[in-house]
Amino acid sequence: MNFENTKAFAEKLDKEDILKEFRNKFHFPKHTDGSDIIYFCGNSLGLQPKTAKDTTEEVLQAWKNLAVEGHFDGANPWMYYHDALGNKMAKIVGAKPKEVVAMNTLTVNLNLLMVSFYRPTKTRYKIVIEAGAFPSDQYAIKSQINFHGFEVDDALIELFPRKGEDTLRTEDILNTIKENGAEIALIIMGGLNYYTGQAYDMESITKVGHEQGAVVGFDLAHGAGNLPLQLHNWQVDFAVWCTYKYMNSGPGGVGGVFVHENNFEKDLPRFTGWWGYDRATRFLMKDTFVPMEGAQGWQMSNGSIFSMAGLKASLDIFEAAGFDKLQVKAKKLTGFLEFLLSEIKTDLIEIITPKNPEERGSQLSIRVKNSNKTLFDKIRAKGVIGDWREPDVIRIAPVPLYNNFTDVYRFVEILRQLI
Repeated sequence: MNFENTKAFAEKLDKEDILKEFRNKFHFPKHTDGSDIIYFCGNSLGLQPKTAKDTTEEVLQAWKNLAVEGHFDGANPWMYYHDALGNKMAKIVGAKPKEVVAMNTLTVNLNLLMVSFYRPTKTRYKIVIEAGAFPSDQYAIKSQINFHGFEVDDALIELFPRKGEDTLRTEDILNTIKENGAEIALIIMGGLNYYTGQAYDMESITKVGHEQGAVVGFDLAHGAGNLPLQLHNWQVDFAVWCTYKYMNSGPGGVGGVFVHENNFEKDLPRFTGWWGYDRATRFLMKDTFVPMEGAQGWQMSNGSIFSMAGLKASLDIFEAAGFDKLQVKAKKLTGFLEFLLSEIKTDLIEIITPKNPEERGSQLSIRVKNSNKTLFDKIRAKGVIGDWREPDVIRIAPVPLYNNFTDVYRFVEILRQLI
């Protein structure tokens, strides 16, 4: 659409927004003057749903009134609490309900899934990852390589952008996979790069990876609840994500796991625990492990219900809003932000996130040319919470559930004045 650089135009878009009422379902931090903070940090920690207090209080009351019986009694028994969460997340990531489970936290799940899906041999042992992946992914992957007795310098294939470019070209990713295909055991990339905001062509990467005989997985920390995903149809082998970013589950919230049904019947090794044991016979206390069907068979310990309560509140809001509608608004919000930033005539900043809406989500990464964090600090002092990533990037994430077009306009006006 054709955007206009006026406050009146932003207000017009807000008035026409069919999702505008969902903003009122979240708590906003306050600026020193008492006004709402302009919050663009949902790619790091989502805002608190107002109903999170109710879902948490429900758990507290069940614990108070039912004690151990809360596992089986009450409105939402703890024994089955994660079932509904997995079913709702499955819709968001494009999966079958049995392929998704809420459990543990992100890097724990990544390590657990690599136990099953990184099975190196003497000739096929290499892992492909994008250079500049989130550090926690690098730590986990390098530790797995070392654990299996290989050297990181030899076993890790990192994907770098071309000289003078900030993002990866899909053709270069696919060519690297083809060129090293016989040696690649695992491809594990972020669905969306946390630093540049680039969303990768996961469907093509999975297809070519499988053609070369590799297993393909994704860390969707910045993709789940943000990007339109079709994990089942794309034939992705596995994926992991956190829920405290775009899914608003609260700090340290429970993680999510996807395992494609194609892998259910395979004789895959896994670390096991009693919460992954067949639910129908779990309390017979047998010492031979019988896994639950599907992704739930990768569970180890019973989850923190208090952590899951925050996610329940948020997923109920997602369901009411409709993820397809959120995607439409997300593209428009991010497009409006891009347009307004382009109206600032300066050499001080540049956007390094791809211009193609299909290659990004609800995030624009703004490079500050002098790598000086002072500009970011001044923005923060004016009542805008974004995110600074070393050495030189301000990340701004307009989240369609609770941000509006006036937020975007106000932020860019503040940035314009400071520049």
